[in-house]
Amino acid sequence: MEFRDLNAQYEALKPRIDAAVARVLAHGRYIGGPEVAELEGRLAEYVGVRHCVTCGNGTDALQLALMAWGVGTGDAVFVPDFTFFASGEAPALLGATPVFVDVDGRTFNLDPERLEEAVRYVEDSTDLVPKAVVAVDLFGLPAAYPAIREVCERHGLLLLEDGAQGFGGSISGKMACSFGDISTTSFFPAKPLGCYGDGGAVFTDSDEWAALVRSYAVHGKGSMKYDNVRVGVNSRLDTVQAAVLLVKLDAFERYELGTVRELAALYSDALSDSRLALPQAPSRYLSSWAQYSVLLPEGADRVTLQARLKDKGVPTMVYYPRPMHEQPAFVGKCLCPSGCPVTIRLCETVLSLPMGPCLSRVDCERTAALIGTLVEGNGRE
Repeated sequence: MEFRDLNAQYEALKPRIDAAVARVLAHGRYIGGPEVAELEGRLAEYVGVRHCVTCGNGTDALQLALMAWGVGTGDAVFVPDFTFFASGEAPALLGATPVFVDVDGRTFNLDPERLEEAVRYVEDSTDLVPKAVVAVDLFGLPAAYPAIREVCERHGLLLLEDGAQGFGGSISGKMACSFGDISTTSFFPAKPLGCYGDGGAVFTDSDEWAALVRSYAVHGKGSMKYDNVRVGVNSRLDTVQAAVLLVKLDAFERYELGTVRELAALYSDALSDSRLALPQAPSRYLSSWAQYSVLLPEGADRVTLQARLKDKGVPTMVYYPRPMHEQPAFVGKCLCPSGCPVTIRLCETVLSLPMGPCLSRVDCERTAALIGTLVEGNGRE
């Protein structure tokens, strides 16, 4: 059993992927080929926004968005404490101060009430200028955007949706990667929609911000690549990856997203009577299930449990073992007004189970039965 079986996914799509790559090799436009523009149009339509600008990876996508807004030294950017490093890395790289905010223990996403408290703390107790919120769609579930948007509007903050794990999720039919003033995603291979290397995208309805992102992504170009009107970066999605993504987007829309939702429901049904705390989606929210993550009961030995599962051929992962505010790179360079106790508890108890469109129902049921038994026996069958 694989944690996320990319080889099986490739075998299922092999004829179409091989043909798509062969077409790129034949026309030879490896950077900026026609597949890139086609993909950007397809992604913008799927998400429901005016503009999609592809780039080198999901981290670059975050940075490009913040660059378009002029985020820098003296600015405060609010980031959930329970997330991947890149969510806070991007603002820090531009000189801004990450302000880490606790999350909701049921959804794992940014807690709007804690966000309000953190913004007021920065306004009342620091010289920083509150500038933006990075809301993360963790494990595939969109963040609480209606409530987060209210906080942003109250305090004049820009909203950046980090949809690296959220592509395909939705709230009341509105798709993830459309909730921010600018939204981003990642095409890292293990993401809901992944390529065969690195890749990312930026989404927005703003003509101005889309133009700035496209400029910053190619060395700050103006009318052409040798007209450099600002200092930018070099971050482009290559044509081979775009060709792969076009094929995988078809499969994602036609059946993969539905399959992972069926598997998540199977996990939840099978584990409903266990001592595990299961992931929760609010009413009208749909997850794309980048991960199926459970919380172990108090006193459970996660290391031993993982080892026993591995011995039985069941791989697991811990996302994430350390709060953002405790990362060595951020010590003395961030704020964490509330101490984030929920995040600390999640880091100690979270465990992600095998997931993906190629996970069989048999393996899903076997994993659920095995982990339920082991948790009940505190690591023993």
